[in-house]
Amino acid sequence: MTTLPPPADDQAFCTVSALEAGHLKLPLEVFLDNATPGSVLPTPSLSFLLRHSKTGKKLVFDLGIRKDLENHPPSVQKWIIDTAFDPSVPQDVAESLTLGGLSPADVDTVCISHCHWDHTGDTKPFTNSEVIFGAASASFFKPGYPEDPNSPFVSDLLPQERTRFVELNEQPPLGPFPHALDLYSDGSVYIADAPGHIAGHVVLIARTSPDGGWILLGGDSAHHWNLITGESKIAVGRPGFPTGCAHLDQAAAELNIERIREFLKLPRTRVILAHDEPWYKENKGGAAFWPGHIASK
Repeated sequence: MTTLPPPADDQAFCTVSALEAGHLKLPLEVFLDNATPGSVLPTPSLSFLLRHSKTGKKLVFDLGIRKDLENHPPSVQKWIIDTAFDPSVPQDVAESLTLGGLSPADVDTVCISHCHWDHTGDTKPFTNSEVIFGAASASFFKPGYPEDPNSPFVSDLLPQERTRFVELNEQPPLGPFPHALDLYSDGSVYIADAPGHIAGHVVLIARTSPDGGWILLGGDSAHHWNLITGESKIAVGRPGFPTGCAHLDQAAAELNIERIREFLKLPRTRVILAHDEPWYKENKGGAAFWPGHIASK
């Protein structure tokens, strides 16, 4: 039977706050096998601030979309136009933190779920942060742009001497996930391997109370809740993608989605996706956003 580790005495946990980090429009036929032709869903590209209950350490998961879209590599700018994702960034992560009374320079760690342009944002304001990626992400920067003018991955995303690529294959399991790094070695927050979408894709799993609440921040494990509920399957045979679908490894992506379903069956668990339109619609502008926080289950 799948379980999550029980709380220890005086268990550390994280307070989690959502951050505005831009918006885009998802053509649903790209992602869902049974989407209505021509349907487009406006979605957020969410980021999250986690604050450790004992040390006060601050972690930001994902950086959303950068405001200066013109500074993306040419291949990304073309991709944005060709896919009609129509991004807009009224407020980026750095501004969201500042408006809530926190400077990006106060953030200890930035963990990026994966290297796509609508999640990597701009690391430059995070002058004191260690920046963490899944280990397989390193291959995208060998070389990145501009060394390789055709690369969609910009080299200056990686702050020198402050970037860490975490290898998860030898880490122990956490619930339904076979490999997860206990980031602070106290059971408060884990980086879990979540393959399928793109090499190096990870999710963040954190305790949200000292007595048993949990949250999973899912990145691009799924682009729509119908994939989690099973009402839709991953779309295949779509032009413009190397594998014909929005995930580089469809089978691994489906297995990752199944693990998220198993996680949700466990007591006091919550899942929020990066492009979680229903969650955003219910919570935008409310207490779940910094300087407020997401209530624990």
